[in-house]
Amino acid sequence: MTTPAARVLVADDDRAVRTALQVNLTKAGYHVTLVSSAEQALEALRSSPFDVLLTDVKMPGMGGMELLGEARTHWPDVRVVVMTGFGSVRDAVNAMKAGAADYIIKPIERDELLLLLDRALQTRAMQRELQQLRKEVEQRYGFSEMIGISPRMRDVYEEVTAVADSSAIVLIQGETGTGKELIAHAIHYRSRRASAPLVAVNCGALPENLLESELFGHERGAFTGAVRQHQGKFEQADGGTLFLDEIGEIPPAVQVRLLRVLEGGIVTRVGGEHTVKVDVRVIAATNRDLWKEVQSGGFRADLYYRLNVFAIRLPRLADRRDDIPLLVEHFAKKFAVRHQRPAPTVSSQAMKALQGHDWPGNVRELEHFMERLVLLSNGGEINSVRLPESPSLPSHGAGTTAGLSAVGPGGLGVALEDYERTLIAEALREAGGVQARAARRLGISRSNLNYRIGRLGLTLQDIRFGVEGRQSR
Repeated sequence: MTTPAARVLVADDDRAVRTALQVNLTKAGYHVTLVSSAEQALEALRSSPFDVLLTDVKMPGMGGMELLGEARTHWPDVRVVVMTGFGSVRDAVNAMKAGAADYIIKPIERDELLLLLDRALQTRAMQRELQQLRKEVEQRYGFSEMIGISPRMRDVYEEVTAVADSSAIVLIQGETGTGKELIAHAIHYRSRRASAPLVAVNCGALPENLLESELFGHERGAFTGAVRQHQGKFEQADGGTLFLDEIGEIPPAVQVRLLRVLEGGIVTRVGGEHTVKVDVRVIAATNRDLWKEVQSGGFRADLYYRLNVFAIRLPRLADRRDDIPLLVEHFAKKFAVRHQRPAPTVSSQAMKALQGHDWPGNVRELEHFMERLVLLSNGGEINSVRLPESPSLPSHGAGTTAGLSAVGPGGLGVALEDYERTLIAEALREAGGVQARAARRLGISRSNLNYRIGRLGLTLQDIRFGVEGRQSR
């Protein structure tokens, strides 16, 4: 199906080719402009808008590759399709690497050309739609780094707008990789405290004694190594916002002290007697179900109610698949700039595959995937993608039956524990035994990792030689 009145600029020094293309494309409903050189093509592009540039590679004077480069630089919205001779496939490959939307080999088959142009125009229309949607998001909500126009994300934007310019405590809940830190930043920078500090603490990255000192500060001599007085994060954030990430990882003793500060706005440093009055707005975030933690006794109910003044729940990426094209475009441009590469485009077929994937790591996983894709693509259009494999039980075959046969006589629970033990041992080995680094690789807190190491009975030998070596030792 062709796009009515789409404008095609044809650049070819062969009159017979130009004539044949004009006849076939005009019959198909395209508005066609013919030029015989790259220089004339540039003049035409400067004077009129075009949807597609169909250019020969080899022409007298400026060649098709140089024309492609000029078009990509000055008219990035125009889709460039390269025509090349049968023996010049290498030219076509080079053109794709340089950012051509597609190529076609002479002699040109009419049906193949029409299909190719239709595909190029569909991709262009999709890109324009994505740009318009993103513009609407930024104009309406003013969130430059939060990408999404789905109903679930619109709700989040409205909640952020409603709570930002207040002093209410905010609890952000959502799976790892959903963008909790971005939401915290958006709330702070849209508040009256925007000119004051935004101080962040990862509550799951520090052991209990260090976390207490980081949050509340300490006096000189309070413990071994406390050689000078230290202001805690509450004092550092005075007048601004304190972002407590992974709030669910805070140990019980620190929970008690945190509750006192939230209720009274007064901090007592570790090892000190004097109190310090602070004016701090707290935003907390967690990937845990805190209410379940309260019910199991792992989190104080009074602290939960104190934190849960205004809750914002972030959706999984799988629950807002309509936002994936916007995110893909955003990350493609971001990493193209970072790595000084041409930004690739993604075909409708490849985009459907991306939208069909579950993305268990959410937006962060998609972001890392797109960085890899930018590095591998070297510009041009991406027509197929090799999606990341979701974590699963080891299997010796492709089918479900083969996967089930890998579960030993101990049942699924034992198989899961063995797999978890292997993953943790590998992460620790790759991190050189540093638990904080291994925890980041696994996407869990250090305290959570420490708990799992103890529960699974992991030893130094497992880390050094691998879990599979247990039986042979």
